[in-house]
Amino acid sequence: MTTLNYPVLALRGLTVFPELTLSFDVEREISIFALDCAMESDREIFLVTQREMSVAAPKEEDLYEIGTVCRILQIIKTSETTVRVIVEGLQRARLHRLWQNKPFLQANVELLEEDFPGRLTTKVEALLRQTYAIIGEYQSLVPNLSEDLVATVLDDRDPGHLADYLAQNMTLRHADRQRILEQLHPVKRLQLINEILTHEVDVISLEIEMERKVRERVARVQKDMILREQVKVLQHELGDDGDEEIAEYTQKVQALKLSEEVEKKLLKEIDRLAKQPFGSAEASVIRNYLDVCLEMPWNKQTRDRADVEKAKAILDRDHFGLDKVKERILEFIAVRQINPDAKGKILCLVGPPGVGKTSIAISVAKAMNRKLSRLSLGGVRDEADIRGHRKTYIGAMPGRIIDALIRAKSMNALLVLDEIDKLASDMRGDPASALLEVLDSEQNDSFRDHFLEIPVDLSRVMFITTANTTHTIPKPLLDRMEVIELSSYTDEEKLEIAKRHLLPKQLKEHGLKKSQLQITDGALRTIITGYTHESGVRVLERQLGKLCRKAAMQLVSGDVKRITITDSSLKEMLGIVRYQENVHSTEDEVGVVNGLAWTESGGEILQVEANVMDGSGKLELTGNLGTVMQESVKAALSCLRSRAESLGIEKDFYKTKDIHVHFPEGAIPKDGPSAGVAITLAILSALTSRKVRCDVAMTGEVTLRGRVLPIGGLKEKTMAALRNGVRTVIIPKDNEKDLEEIDQTVRKALHFVPVSTVDAVFSTALVQPLDSAHAVEHMTNLVIEPGQNRGSLRV
Repeated sequence: MTTLNYPVLALRGLTVFPELTLSFDVEREISIFALDCAMESDREIFLVTQREMSVAAPKEEDLYEIGTVCRILQIIKTSETTVRVIVEGLQRARLHRLWQNKPFLQANVELLEEDFPGRLTTKVEALLRQTYAIIGEYQSLVPNLSEDLVATVLDDRDPGHLADYLAQNMTLRHADRQRILEQLHPVKRLQLINEILTHEVDVISLEIEMERKVRERVARVQKDMILREQVKVLQHELGDDGDEEIAEYTQKVQALKLSEEVEKKLLKEIDRLAKQPFGSAEASVIRNYLDVCLEMPWNKQTRDRADVEKAKAILDRDHFGLDKVKERILEFIAVRQINPDAKGKILCLVGPPGVGKTSIAISVAKAMNRKLSRLSLGGVRDEADIRGHRKTYIGAMPGRIIDALIRAKSMNALLVLDEIDKLASDMRGDPASALLEVLDSEQNDSFRDHFLEIPVDLSRVMFITTANTTHTIPKPLLDRMEVIELSSYTDEEKLEIAKRHLLPKQLKEHGLKKSQLQITDGALRTIITGYTHESGVRVLERQLGKLCRKAAMQLVSGDVKRITITDSSLKEMLGIVRYQENVHSTEDEVGVVNGLAWTESGGEILQVEANVMDGSGKLELTGNLGTVMQESVKAALSCLRSRAESLGIEKDFYKTKDIHVHFPEGAIPKDGPSAGVAITLAILSALTSRKVRCDVAMTGEVTLRGRVLPIGGLKEKTMAALRNGVRTVIIPKDNEKDLEEIDQTVRKALHFVPVSTVDAVFSTALVQPLDSAHAVEHMTNLVIEPGQNRGSLRV
């Protein structure tokens, strides 16, 4: 292999072939220096094409390997920085090493010989005829093709030269020209140019067909336009200008760039409107339908806030506590930050009234930078309220979901469905069933309102529903939502909420300044415990509003400029204390047990009283008890009968004694199994005359075998115990894991005793007489439960 040294000129978008002449302009300094070097020697230079046209200072890796050694025929200076060069290709060559980059390119180049001398065989003749046919077809498609070029092609019988000539003179991509240059076999080179030209003929045929169709369509549109203009002139002469309205509707629909199905439906309705006679009732119905459809925020979305820290700051600023809700919302924002195309979520916030379910939903909208729309579903009993009415009815309108989107003016709004647990149903349908499609992220991407009758994509909408309880929500609907429970506020949480949010809000509403009214922490605590009895903070806010009104009256009517409300001055402002702490008994008594109950407004102490009298074995139950609670009393009685001997009870007590179990506050309905252990202990205490500790409260369902089963509402019940001065709480062993979710303030203030049998309940809660043989025997067999200590027992 022999290599020669040549100056190199890098071409951008051009390829030179042997035995052919090419002219081009040169303006790069390294290229002009290369030309000067060639002119000073034998006028020969190596021309090779760049891989990328944008490279200004090419290196060896930026150049193709195969190029052409050319002879410079003429150089003409066209400007101060540009020259025009005419070269003649001599021979193909391979670039071996580019050993100089400045002031011009120089390389070692190997001259290449063709693999085949070009004998005219039958196969070559067939290829030549194929080439002539392709050129003829190409000429029919491109009329401005040079006649000289076609004549030269038809006269050329050398397959290699013919391929090179076509590649240089036809409009091809430089990559295709380079492929032909790199092919050293003449026959294969001709086959390659035939393939490339055949592809070009196909592309040009397709372009011509597309252009023909476009011209036909434009001609048809122009014809329609002319006819419509003529019709407009005639209608104008007749005094009918309805086409302006039709044109306006059509323009608005086309400007929205809707899906094909939706646009076709709306244009069909516009066409129907155009055919309606003047003043027809149907025209009014269609206009109303089109107006509603055009009010929809098609393709309008707000940009979600992708910053988790900013969203967290907004949530923390607007609400104190509610950590579970905040954590779930921040997780959703984090997912949207990673995957912007994630579907909207359906959250259900369940909790007692006044704990901030609706207000946290509003804060979520702010945190996510979404438009908000709120729907109150309380008392809704008509399916049409959700799905809308058929537009054929008089006064028809879309459903509440579509109406909410129109009000929000965004297709990725946050919709708050308030009081979803208070949906009703009657002969007009079940609205809860209509919500099944709305709240299913797998199928709500094509929700069809009865009024619109076109698919609406709700998959980008985020739904937040609120409820006080899940018991009245149908199971299929509940299954579609992610339930987040909001429990009652502790007294410390209420104090912080009052200081941070409620009091500043009331001061602003009443026109007071912070310097004019001061309320001490002690006064706020007294208001929380003595003047409110709720899970949320609504009554607390009303009491603070009352204080602001009283303060405003004093500021206006007297010379006082500043009012400070303390614990001692509350009675003068708010009246007598309404709720007393420690409502349970403060002395150890026989047959009186502190149970714990859950209500929609939080937890409460529920005392259980039992009396035993001589009689014939009657069981009396009072206190407005439900069926489940009545069965709990019977289960407790059977449990004690099976253990009568070990507990020191007469074996025939169920025949000789009448037992009366009573739950105070008889006007309030009571039900549920969680008072089982309290009922069992009250009856045992009454039968054995053993006193029950007054500082102990308990909850748990009891079985016939004496096992204590888990219960719900532990957080609310433990807060009720703390609020009422109880310090020891007996809970089922299986509920021990739920203590992790209880507020730290409550956990530190209370001593929890997890139990798995009623024996542990008796050992913890009963005040054992010192001279009782049964007490000694029972203490001998006592098993200390995990989490229990002997300091909680009084013997």
